[in-house]
This record gives sequence, structure tokens and C-alpha cells, in this order.
Amino acid sequence: MGLINAVLTALFGGGRNGIAETVEVFRENAENASARASAYQGAALEQFGREFMIERRGWFDRFMDGLNRLPRPALALGTIGLFVTALVDPLWFSARMQGIALVPEPLWWLMGAIVSFYFGARHQAKGQAFQRSIASTVALAPQVQANVAALRALEAGASGAGGEAAGDVAEETGDNPALEAWREGRKH
Repeated sequence: MGLINAVLTALFGGGRNGIAETVEVFRENAENASARASAYQGAALEQFGREFMIERRGWFDRFMDGLNRLPRPALALGTIGLFVTALVDPLWFSARMQGIALVPEPLWWLMGAIVSFYFGARHQAKGQAFQRSIASTVALAPQVQANVAALRALEAGASGAGGEAAGDVAEETGDNPALEAWREGRKH
């Protein structure tokens, strides 16, 4: 009886659960995973909340925050406005575009630099999301390679069978009067 008790105590008793500890080597403990996920989500929500709890010191800070949010929507709406203006009054729009043609090239370079620096910060912030999209695109490479190989095999089969060009449509069976008329027109 002593050996059986020692084995059962080693497996289930003595304040430790040997089976559970062994299984956790191969499979994650669901209860502990839930606790970690809950702590992670709580920390993320706390940080998110702190970002929006910034203390404003006065009207100037609020004004500057609002002013910093204007350029992107102003550029987008202004561009749409140019399209609408070109449709509504083409002569007025053409006269304004002739004026823009007189702007010296160095001023265009300066404008490009200002816009590039302003939007460069946004590009840098979105860089990680862009890298994730590149990774998902690269993951499609084997599928694309298989598709290209299949297309090349079809192309080789089409050019080798009866001397037809690879772009020609293969003869199909079925009742399609428009397709039959088109085929008859191709033969003549």
C-alpha cells in the first residue's frame, strides 16, 4: 500500500498536481491565460484612458490642438472642392489654374518640403501597420507562384495544341448564340 500511496501522492497530492504540471508543458493553462489576457487588456485600457485625460491649461492649448487637426481634412476637402469647381464653372477653374502655372518652381519645392515634413510624422506612426501588411502579402507568395506556374502550363499547352496563340479562347460546348456568332465572325 505504501508504494501506491507514494505514486498517487506524487501525482495528485502533496500540494502539487503532477499531471496538471506535466500537461501544462504541452498545453497552455486556460485559467492562467485568461488572467494574463485580462491583465493585458486592463493595462491597455488604462493607458488608452490616460492618453485622453491630458490636462488642458487654457484656451490657447485647446486652440492649438484644434489647429493641428485642420490640415489633413482641409487638404482633402479642398481637393474635392477643386473637382466640384471644375465641373460647375470650368472657365473660372481654368483661370485659377493659369494663375497657379505662374508660381515659381522654388516655391513648389518649398511647399513640397513643408507638406512632406508635416505628413512624414504620420507616415512614421503608421509604419508598423504597413510592415504587418507587407508580411501578409509576402505570405501569399507561394500561392502566387503556384498560380503563375499553372498559367504558364496552360499557356504552353495552348500554344502547343493546334498552333493556337496563347490568348485565343478555347472552343467550348454549350448553347450560347452570341458566342457562336462571335466564333463564326472570327473564322471569316
